[in-house]
Amino acid sequence: MSTDDAPVAAPAPAIADPAPLGLAGFALTTFLLSVVNAHWATSSSGSAWLGYAFAYGGLAQLLAGMWEFRNRNVFGATAFSTYGGFWIGLYLWVQDVAPHTTGLEANRDLGWILLAFAIFNTYMLIISTQVNTAVFVVFLTLEITEILLFIGQFTISASDGGTDALIKIGGIVGVITALAAWYTSAAGVMNGVKGKQVFPVGKPLFDL
Repeated sequence: MSTDDAPVAAPAPAIADPAPLGLAGFALTTFLLSVVNAHWATSSSGSAWLGYAFAYGGLAQLLAGMWEFRNRNVFGATAFSTYGGFWIGLYLWVQDVAPHTTGLEANRDLGWILLAFAIFNTYMLIISTQVNTAVFVVFLTLEITEILLFIGQFTISASDGGTDALIKIGGIVGVITALAAWYTSAAGVMNGVKGKQVFPVGKPLFDL
């Protein structure tokens, strides 16, 4: 048999789109923390987000980012891996660092963390204009959330008692961010199941 007649190996099957999982993990954890920041959650449920920050928003989203590398989706891989790392890092900070701070040190530390991720989110927001409208809305509302929260953490004073208005507003915008991410996740699942667009996600905002 000549080499021309040799059977050609079938290409490896593509993996399922991991983006809906990453968005769902991000949405749920953002929602749980945001209702705390908005002071909608009671004191007894104020730490409900913490375990999910590690397991769902963190680990599951990080895995989605790794699978996006397999999908050759550099945007999704970077976004999900980074925010998966954010939630794992935030969990570790709350567990291991924050309890050892005094006064407003924890607020200032958190302000710097949020500022750093707002810088990352700024260029991802710009690049999201090339993905679709739904993804852009997620990054836009997240940008506003992070800006409000890091300014709130930097400007909060001891007399505020942890109830700074900017943090509350950031929590409300965070809930909107979570809803936008949940919708985008749901659209990815439904459109993937049906093999066509059922839930619209829009087009890129403009072409570079």
